[in-house]
Amino acid sequence: MEITFLPIAKQDLPEVTRIYNYYVENSTATFHLEPVTEQEMEASLNLGSAQYPSFSILKENNVIGFCYLGQFRKKEAYDITAELTLYLSPTATQKGVGKLVLDFLEIKAKALSIKNLIGVITAENENSIKLFERCGYFKAAHLQGVGIKFNRELDVIWYQKKL
Repeated sequence: MEITFLPIAKQDLPEVTRIYNYYVENSTATFHLEPVTEQEMEASLNLGSAQYPSFSILKENNVIGFCYLGQFRKKEAYDITAELTLYLSPTATQKGVGKLVLDFLEIKAKALSIKNLIGVITAENENSIKLFERCGYFKAAHLQGVGIKFNRELDVIWYQKKL
């Protein structure tokens, strides 16, 4: 499958926000309880950041998802670690795109002197857990009952990969 990655531009925000809000409304993949606005999405993506870049994922010039590296903690000692995030359009899942995205983000992270990547995954998100494990990430933490969505208490698992 041929996909390309481009830095997220303002014109991508409507589609990126639509993809994200699908997961807000229909899953526990994110702990937002209400859909976000394009302005909120833009702020969370740090558009134009050199250290923590964000990318649109395109197939045949159509946005099928987005991904980004985010600051792990706001203390300088953590600057060798980043949190990675990816969301795919529901029609693009289970097709091998996730592995391509993780591979791409790992290359970008290494170029930025990042030594560790952390993926934060809701414990019931079995597809994401399988993806991260297939790509060499290990379970680093299991936080029990740290969120509530759809009237259910939810666990979160942190997966880590040392680059």
